[in-house]
Amino acid sequence: MKQIKQYENEKVLVLGLAKSGFSAAKLLNDLGALVTVNDGKPFEENPEAQGLLEQGVRVITGHHPIELLDEDFSLMVKNPGIPYDNPLVAKAEELQIPILTEVELAYQIAECPIIGITGTNGKTTTTTMIGLLLNQERSAGKALLAGNIGFPASEVAMQASAEDDIVMELSSFQLMGVEEFKPQIAVITNIYEAHLDYHKTRENYVAAKWAIQANMTAEDFLVLNWNSEELQTMSKQTKAQVVPFSTKEKLLNGAYLLDGDLYYQAENIMPAAELGVPGAHNVENALAAIVVAKLKGVSNESIRSALSNFHGVPHRTQYVDTINGRKFYNDSKATNALATEMALSGFDNENLILLAGGLDRGNDFDELIPAFEGIKAILLFGETKEKLADTAKRAGIQTIIKTANVETAVPLAYEQSEAGDSILLSPANASWDQYPSFEIRGDKFMHAVKQLEK
Repeated sequence: MKQIKQYENEKVLVLGLAKSGFSAAKLLNDLGALVTVNDGKPFEENPEAQGLLEQGVRVITGHHPIELLDEDFSLMVKNPGIPYDNPLVAKAEELQIPILTEVELAYQIAECPIIGITGTNGKTTTTTMIGLLLNQERSAGKALLAGNIGFPASEVAMQASAEDDIVMELSSFQLMGVEEFKPQIAVITNIYEAHLDYHKTRENYVAAKWAIQANMTAEDFLVLNWNSEELQTMSKQTKAQVVPFSTKEKLLNGAYLLDGDLYYQAENIMPAAELGVPGAHNVENALAAIVVAKLKGVSNESIRSALSNFHGVPHRTQYVDTINGRKFYNDSKATNALATEMALSGFDNENLILLAGGLDRGNDFDELIPAFEGIKAILLFGETKEKLADTAKRAGIQTIIKTANVETAVPLAYEQSEAGDSILLSPANASWDQYPSFEIRGDKFMHAVKQLEK
């Protein structure tokens, strides 16, 4: 990593721990900063705080005293999940204390190129695909995954050598806290409406995503989803070289789907049917990954081989198993209707049994009616099961079964199925009414599938 001097003897407040806050505090301490960590979790329940205290870092836990900001900090490094209307953050803004997120620190110390991926949907799958492709036929270094995908960016940057690439998934929350951050290649998978409870307006949300390219130059590459008219318009506002991808039109300056095949410029890379993950959204993800791989010099043969053998990221249209001719897929990450709609595009509804339901956020599901049409059966659970049952009825689904939860839905779905069917968990809702996270919900689904084999 680069041995930067700018934080020596500077007073820095790290607000919020978890993985990224712990890594940021450790890095800043190593760089000679006078670090204070403030985290809401009590000290006795806070192994990260305990570990930092052992390293000589000042730790304040269990509450967020506003008086902390009387101490003349020169910088705040904020956990991305903490909103800007948090009293400490709002006070720091009032005092004009710079507020960064940990990805900015990662950029400042990274010796190698960064490939940044953001967007509303598809970030994790696209990031994983890119990492896989960039590790093909590589003679030196590695492509290292980092960021919102679960590996703290600053920790990865500390370990990376000049021969590596950091492939960094970036949320809108993280991108709000960057100043100099500049990837060599940036990808925006798509932009829909999301996280308005945090960003307040769609304009703020879009601006956060667009910040990924703010410091890019004509030597850098910005990979954009050309299916989006909004991104087409925004592309006129960047200094980077724009490389588009599309499933709707032929783009000889980018990647595209044509007659069932995936192309980069005029080169036929592979049939879309050979992708190891189903769904129109995964065709878009693959096209974005192909652009990055070609910009980095990966051969068509390696791209085809890697994408054919890629069977998905856990909880994102993840193939689980085939039991007596029934294929099971885990798409627990589908926490909104749009994500479920995109997942359904990869299946034949006549041979599909869907498991859905979860936390009621007050919305209806009218937009799912066209996607539901023709589904063989639907199993519903959670707070929204009545709403989804009404949607399913209006979509003409004949077999609608309400049940307690994901675990009880799996054997009931199997009973409704026959050889050749697919059984898909794609809930269209957050998990928090019944499960602490979408990951745990997906794990429960996969465990229930395994129980069918007994």
